[in-house]
Amino acid sequence: MTDSIIDSILSARYLRNGETTFEDVCRRVAAALGNNEAETAEYFEEMESLRFLPNSPTLMNAGTDINQLSACFTLRVGDSLPEIFDALKWGALIHKSGGGTGYNFSNIRPKDAPVLSTEGVASGPVSFMNIFNEATEVIKQGGRRRGANMGILNVWHPDILEFIKSKTEEGGKVKNFNISVMMNDAFMACVEKGEMEKIWMTHPYSNEEITVGAIWNAVIDGIWKNGEPGVLFYDEINRYNPPTPPQLGDIDTTNPCGEQPLLHFESCVLGSINLSKFVEDGKLNEEKLTKTARIGVRFLDAVIDNNSFPPIPQIKEATEKTRKTGLGLMGVHDALLLLGIPYDSEEGRAFCEHVMELVTTTAVDESHHLAEERGVFPPAWEGSTWVNIQYGMPP
Repeated sequence: MTDSIIDSILSARYLRNGETTFEDVCRRVAAALGNNEAETAEYFEEMESLRFLPNSPTLMNAGTDINQLSACFTLRVGDSLPEIFDALKWGALIHKSGGGTGYNFSNIRPKDAPVLSTEGVASGPVSFMNIFNEATEVIKQGGRRRGANMGILNVWHPDILEFIKSKTEEGGKVKNFNISVMMNDAFMACVEKGEMEKIWMTHPYSNEEITVGAIWNAVIDGIWKNGEPGVLFYDEINRYNPPTPPQLGDIDTTNPCGEQPLLHFESCVLGSINLSKFVEDGKLNEEKLTKTARIGVRFLDAVIDNNSFPPIPQIKEATEKTRKTGLGLMGVHDALLLLGIPYDSEEGRAFCEHVMELVTTTAVDESHHLAEERGVFPPAWEGSTWVNIQYGMPP
């Protein structure tokens, strides 16, 4: 990437008044999040060296009047018009502040269902997705980037085929959405058994008999054509999601790129460790990597405390209730190239598994230390699965 392209992206996305370099951005963000001089210097060094970077809203907004620092939000969409348009309004406010949104539209009644209050019939979830898409089209996130959405429909919703085919045409009516089908164990069991002719459900209003194969083939055809819809696995998400206390309910929604399942109204702050920066003399410097992982955990925890959430009370409450953060990796392929390890190889997969185990164990341990210093996350700690995890945070 040439310097001119880098400069144009930096100027368009991240520089604020009076800033001319990425170093200026790092100083602003570190000063906004550091609790003391030493911590501020530590945060600055990690970002300026590109060993660690937070999500874009933090880089764009920390230390500014906006100060909305979360990358992604999940919003509940109900079945009534007030509930649907509340979600639309909330999404607009989030996009304005620089965040992305995830929605599960499965609460909306299917097409042709009766609407008693008007003696009419419902238009179904896909029609409302079109409205959400148009709102996104006209609202540019914080004046810096266009909004990103995830639209989800459960595989047991009667309008699932219409949903799957909503992005058949590239750049169509829901172009500002990634879409994913939320599948469950029961549906996947049918697929694994090859029960493609089995009637999965009958549409309650059109009386169309929808087979397992019709849904599965529509998904495969869409992925082959343009990469969508994605697939999410409801039971698997809720089986292996220890950070969410069970008493808060199941998760049915993710952030716009699908990598972060969240409860309704939660927001997540994300940060990435640049793995390529830890390859030295043909080896991975694990001591430096674990140091950066610990700093990253504290950095992201500080983001929650310093965040100015959108004016939606449920978001602040839900985020502070569980204090979720997402610490991930970037530069993995670069690191493998520097180490001379083929990307698609057993050695490559073993290396990635080892690195993520190291980062995860370190991050959880640092969360443990934070809990000892500042207390556990209230009020959702009691009853959470962390209480019973040996290396988890203390009660």
